[in-house]
Amino acid sequence: MTFTNDKAIFLQMADRLCDEILAGTYKDDDRIPSVREYAVMLEVNTNTAVKAYEQLARENIIYNKRGLGYYVTPGAREQILRERREQFLDRTLPELFRQMQLLGLGIESIVGKWQHLNR
Repeated sequence: MTFTNDKAIFLQMADRLCDEILAGTYKDDDRIPSVREYAVMLEVNTNTAVKAYEQLARENIIYNKRGLGYYVTPGAREQILRERREQFLDRTLPELFRQMQLLGLGIESIVGKWQHLNR
């Protein structure tokens, strides 16, 4: 995984795990890789992976079965979708519209690009 400088690595790891839940890689009550496995997979320090898992547990995306590992909380996918949609509508879309206005792009250019990408 390539990390960016705009966000803490543990948050980028948490986002990636959420992406995997959204993609269906992990479903409700599925066991996810252990902290160590995930750290090795992404080539990061184990403490960084621990922080990512703790963050997701606080957000009720995953839960720990003592001695068995971490599992996806039932309903986590819907929770992630809800939060990401809200973030997109409240943060990403307004910035996109601002950029479109600055660049003189109309909605038709966006629709055209969308249709081209979804063929």
